[in-house]
Amino acid sequence: MGATNGHRTNGTRQLNRVVIRFAGDSGDGMQLTGDRFTSEAAAFGNDLATLPNFPAEIRAPAGTLPGVSSFQLHFADYDILTPGDRPDVLVAMNPAALKANLADLPHGGILIVNTDEFTKRNLTKVGYDADPLEGEVLDDLYAVHRVAMGTLTQGALAETGLGKKDAARCKNMFALGLLSWMYHRPTEGTERFLREKFAKKPDIAEANVLAFRAGWNYGETTESFAVTYEVAPAKLPEGTYRQITGNAALAYGIVAAGQRSELPVFLGTYPITPASDVLHELAKHKNFGVTTFQAEDEIAGVGAALGASFGGSLGVTTTSGPGLALKSETIGLAVTLELPLLVCDIQRGGPSTGLPTKTEQADLMQALHGRNGESPVPVLAPCSPADCFEIALDAARIALEYRTPVLLLSDGAIANGSEPWLIPGVSSLPDLRVRFATEPNAADGSGEFWPYVRDEETLAREWAVPGTPGLEHRVGGLEKADGKGNISYDPDNHDHMVRLRQRKIDGIDVPDVTVDDPSGEARVLVLGWGSSFGPIGAACRRVRAQGLPVAQAHLRHLNPMPANLGEVLRGYDQVIVPEMNLGQLATLLRARYLVDVQSYTKVAGLPFQAEELQNVLIDVVQGVSA
Repeated sequence: MGATNGHRTNGTRQLNRVVIRFAGDSGDGMQLTGDRFTSEAAAFGNDLATLPNFPAEIRAPAGTLPGVSSFQLHFADYDILTPGDRPDVLVAMNPAALKANLADLPHGGILIVNTDEFTKRNLTKVGYDADPLEGEVLDDLYAVHRVAMGTLTQGALAETGLGKKDAARCKNMFALGLLSWMYHRPTEGTERFLREKFAKKPDIAEANVLAFRAGWNYGETTESFAVTYEVAPAKLPEGTYRQITGNAALAYGIVAAGQRSELPVFLGTYPITPASDVLHELAKHKNFGVTTFQAEDEIAGVGAALGASFGGSLGVTTTSGPGLALKSETIGLAVTLELPLLVCDIQRGGPSTGLPTKTEQADLMQALHGRNGESPVPVLAPCSPADCFEIALDAARIALEYRTPVLLLSDGAIANGSEPWLIPGVSSLPDLRVRFATEPNAADGSGEFWPYVRDEETLAREWAVPGTPGLEHRVGGLEKADGKGNISYDPDNHDHMVRLRQRKIDGIDVPDVTVDDPSGEARVLVLGWGSSFGPIGAACRRVRAQGLPVAQAHLRHLNPMPANLGEVLRGYDQVIVPEMNLGQLATLLRARYLVDVQSYTKVAGLPFQAEELQNVLIDVVQGVSA
């Protein structure tokens, strides 16, 4: 029986949301499995959020705890904000995956286990003295389904002539087929994807399709699963949607910025986790005037990008925290040259090499102050994967309009996570066109071009493309005289230029911060930035559901900060700032606005959970109300 046309004999239960976690060895294809289920959930119309979690090692030892890879997906029939705190369903492909993830599964949750991997050797690797699947201990706590996925997969592929090793690699598609049956997911898209992915190896493609169908048919024919589940499509605003990761949205935003500014885009970069996918995506879009250059190191990458900006392109560089440190001198050069440059820092756990595949938001101070001298730059941060598109356009607006490098702080949770994205119409995108200098501008009537003649409103200097007749000029790292741009060691001029560059950044037009306070009676404000937006929002929903008023605000512009922020902060009895660092934004707010904000921090390499923030907020709200 085909995977798309079977008659369902089991009962069906309607759910409004489900959290599924696929977990296995780093070679078991859990990321691909989770991504395919996510794609079908998106095609079906569910709202969704995902959390991939994988080791930093290229291939950690098979069957060990450090080698466990997982993919968590939260999909629902309503607007959701996070990938979920705990899974409702855990698919464990081996003992290591079970041991690493079982504590997160609530009592009564569904546990699907690949029994073929529970050998004595694999159990010993992770410290199990006995097989946890034997006896009734797990059955008393969870709804356990023991499935011999490897054996069933090889049986389904017996007539293909595929080797045992290659057949075993298809067991992740068996798991995907089974879960697709359980949750009434469409199947045609996955089969089409597999045939396209393995088009050059049609035997492998067909084997994966057969394994996928075998998992679906197993669910249909076995008596182990008494119930299937349905999650209806979400009622989202009308429009065309697609599933998108933060890195893909950032890349598309950069492409759109190039189109709306009518400038060539040049990406000069060096691969680094978790930023490399931006390079991979942008490399596909040469037809939109995008040039990608993989340099030999971080410094060469940003130097090439800045050179492209000098030549009249939109220069872009991507990195993570360690690379941002290496790029700092060139970013400082961009500050004094006063040229547009997008610097995208996809933050990860640190310091040094740290946790390359885990998330953190601890580069804020480095972004603001990690350069020598007074070197101010605008800093922006997206709040979700889809928001990366909008933030890239806004960063480009600021860079081009104010002639400045701009730092964009995403993070691993946003970069690798995904959600539905409402594709905007081109006409709704901002006009970013730039007017280059075309004639001499010297105030003394000499007929020369002075590179530091400024716009009175934005304080941006004029941008002349090299080679424009009559506009020959010099810019460089040494301090320049305002206007003429000659090298100057004059103390008063340096003081003037430092303050002028700071005034230019301070004067950037950013929107006021808005506050979400449905009751209008909240005395506690929760303020976040970056990927904390989703967990904070979900926690506030839970607190309000218990009848406790709480307000939420979120910062997308971190330098300059919104003009009304101080007034907002002083309007509440208590302000809480959750951050995945040791309190960097909280420190800035205390210093700037003299408000004694309460910092709540986490540096575990994982995002906040709504449950943990909920408990913190309840305690604070009740304490303020007492």
